[in-house]
Amino acid sequence: MNRQDIIKRHRKFVLDIVHVCDALPKSYSNGVFARQLIRASSSVGANYRAAGRGKSTADFINKLKIVEEEADECSYFLDLILALNRSNTSEVQRLIKESEEILAMTVAAIKTARSNAASNTRTSNMVNRNSEQ
Repeated sequence: MNRQDIIKRHRKFVLDIVHVCDALPKSYSNGVFARQLIRASSSVGANYRAAGRGKSTADFINKLKIVEEEADECSYFLDLILALNRSNTSEVQRLIKESEEILAMTVAAIKTARSNAASNTRTSNMVNRNSEQ
């Protein structure tokens, strides 16, 4: 999956969450959870986009760590919404699965970025040692 596909997937995730939240019965708890869920899900997409504009590998990884935290938070609030509401359960369950997939993809991207950064550091150190000889 390329970067643009992931951005589109995040956008669809947010819009699907907004539709679910808009359809929830009006209550204080649903309102609180819906606001948190919309905030967290939109942060997933925004921080993923920001990661692509990172100034360094460390900046890229830091933005992805935010995506990781926000995707996990989405799973949490979706689970609470599922526990409190008996309508639209299949869509909420689908979104829980989607948030878990986004989380897994993000963790894999972080591991790859860290591995690549470590590999580049080792290669750079070897080149520097060889040039000093």
